[in-house]
Amino acid sequence: MKILVTGGSGFIGTNLVRYLLSMPGITIFNVDKLVFPGSGYTNKDLEETAGDAYRFSPTDICNGQEMQEIMNEFLPDAVMHLAAESHVDRSIQHPGSFIQSNIFGTYELLENTRNYWLTLPDKNKQSFRFLHVSTDEVYGSLDSGEPAFREDNPYRPNSPYSASKAGSDHLARAWHHTYGLPVLISNCSNNYGPYQFPEKLIPLMILKAVKGETLPVYGDGTNVRDWLYVRDHVTALHQILEQGKAGECYNIGGNCELSNNEVVDILCKILDELLPESKFIPHSQLIEYVPDRPGHDQRYSMDTSYINKSLGWSPSHSFEQALKDTVKWYLDNFDWCEKVMENTYSGERLGLI
Repeated sequence: MKILVTGGSGFIGTNLVRYLLSMPGITIFNVDKLVFPGSGYTNKDLEETAGDAYRFSPTDICNGQEMQEIMNEFLPDAVMHLAAESHVDRSIQHPGSFIQSNIFGTYELLENTRNYWLTLPDKNKQSFRFLHVSTDEVYGSLDSGEPAFREDNPYRPNSPYSASKAGSDHLARAWHHTYGLPVLISNCSNNYGPYQFPEKLIPLMILKAVKGETLPVYGDGTNVRDWLYVRDHVTALHQILEQGKAGECYNIGGNCELSNNEVVDILCKILDELLPESKFIPHSQLIEYVPDRPGHDQRYSMDTSYINKSLGWSPSHSFEQALKDTVKWYLDNFDWCEKVMENTYSGERLGLI
């Protein structure tokens, strides 16, 4: 099977590409414009170890002509669309790039895919799939005690990032219902794990704690997220691609609601255990509460009953063990962190108006 993956050098994309390449008979073409220049370093090893099973192009999905040429030359059996600007804090400061990449880029990719799909023989048309990967943030915010997000929840995005993803979701749905393109949509909760860019909560806290820097927690730390281990997420994406019904949406979550306070507390205890000689033990002493993110959603929660019943998928990793494995990965891969952050990000606060 030949799969075109957009954004395959990002956090989820990297884990997805590596998972798919472990499957027999899958060939990957990774298209990623490398928003952070250092991210080109992430999958460099695959160009040598995966042989003909892996190809890469630093193409922007907004470049319709180049994308059409890639599709016509590679002849994919499926597209897995992960390319997106993805950090809420950055979207607050620079919303324009999120609108361009997430909405216009998705439009261009849908049109390129439709043009290619129309050239396929009927049998290939029927088996072809376009999987659009999105986020739970499109549903808005929940209060304590409210039921979890279901696939039929109305969209109520509250940040420039979530609004741009909601727009791209609507485009994907429209291209299925109007043009017949066999589209699948997934909406996932907060991911964590290896290869996450260090601007996000968990890797940022790890790197700052090791250096003895303050651990900035937004507001009062009571904001709740459903935490999903990225290696569980990619198995769900593969299963949706293989077994999902065109035109359907699937919520993917870790069934693990925790406040930011709880996450950082568990993280500090893991660091205390893994770094017994650190002079910053207990690492919890480094926690500092900082002004909240503008428009910060209070709670996300995912109802995963549909994907569980229809596809038999559920997360297989416990939060504490997967978080411990994640911390170990970052402690063992400081060189990767330094490389991807080089001349791009130094751990500063983002998202202030």
